[in-house]
Amino acid sequence: MNFIEKETLNFLSSLAINNNRDWFNENKSLYLKAKENVENVVNEVICGIAQFDKSVERLEAKNCMFRIYKDTRFSKDKTPYKTNIGASLVEKGPKTLNHAGYYIQIQPGASFLAGGVYMTEPKNLKAIRTAISQNSAEFLKILNKKTFKDHLELRGDLLVKVPQGFDKNDRMADYLKFKQFTVFHTLSDAEILDGGFVPHCINICKEIHPFNQFLNAAIS
Repeated sequence: MNFIEKETLNFLSSLAINNNRDWFNENKSLYLKAKENVENVVNEVICGIAQFDKSVERLEAKNCMFRIYKDTRFSKDKTPYKTNIGASLVEKGPKTLNHAGYYIQIQPGASFLAGGVYMTEPKNLKAIRTAISQNSAEFLKILNKKTFKDHLELRGDLLVKVPQGFDKNDRMADYLKFKQFTVFHTLSDAEILDGGFVPHCINICKEIHPFNQFLNAAIS
């Protein structure tokens, strides 16, 4: 079974200190090793998730990884590289905005697993909010399951008011204000480097699965 190697975290830590093209080019072989290490782990995670979520079974890690090169055109931060290695495991491909999936980010001191939808079209947000309003018991059952609550936290930017088209007195009003519907599980460096990291990821994604199913049913 693959696991995240210490050298992968060491590379990312060094990149955070030396985030420039000269250093990166001199150490590109270390980046390629780190990238391969994460890809191998992600492939095993995909295989595990596919046992309960067939939507990911045709995915390959190499097609799910995000580029380490940043687009700095519209950013005040002009450092050229991301200091994490991330992968989006979603049926329609890693750049889709119309399907809930899973996300893994490896970054020293800031790693996490996530699920749901982060950025999506307004029509999808409306569909999700409608589903939450109309199927409140089902949604709350997912969020209130003990193993879900123990490991995952619903996060997202919030509107000040309940969005137009929904009753401000809706019992689910606090949830309707969310602009993103994402759940997060933080990962310590010790957990990442542990030999049981892959099964841990699979178990957390299994908890995320019903949440993703609810969102995808609403969107579709």
